[in-house]
Amino acid sequence: MKSSRTSARTANAKTAKLLVAMTGKASPAKAAEGDGPVFAYIASLPQPHRAIAERIDALAAEQLSDLRRAVKWGMAYYGVGGGWCFSSGAFVGHVKLMFIRGTELEPEPPVTPVAMGKSTRGVELASVDDLDERLAASWMKQAAAMPFFGGKRR
Repeated sequence: MKSSRTSARTANAKTAKLLVAMTGKASPAKAAEGDGPVFAYIASLPQPHRAIAERIDALAAEQLSDLRRAVKWGMAYYGVGGGWCFSSGAFVGHVKLMFIRGTELEPEPPVTPVAMGKSTRGVELASVDDLDERLAASWMKQAAAMPFFGGKRR
């Protein structure tokens, strides 16, 4: 039996206004590097998106000792050294955990995100229970061993 608090939370999550980044449209937010912008992004999400994003962030911190964070294109990005490894973004109905060089991971993550690059792969998570932490941790470690250093050269 659900408590009235749980029922109210569920109702609020269903009626919460989704941020621009969560509608699948490009976010007008500018890139911001550092822990603070990522923590603020995660805190701004309605449930259950926030709980999923918090667990992904905590798992990344547990797995990668030299973790870098940034908000880019309305999503949280995670990297090591000078490169980016994976991102986490909230969309209507789910959070995507996407690996930039996902086609090189073993096993290859199942989802090919639209407009994220031909080698990007990931998973779509509707709840925290959908996150296979053992597998996600393995992917995070593999991705950290081969961060993406692409972009424009000057």
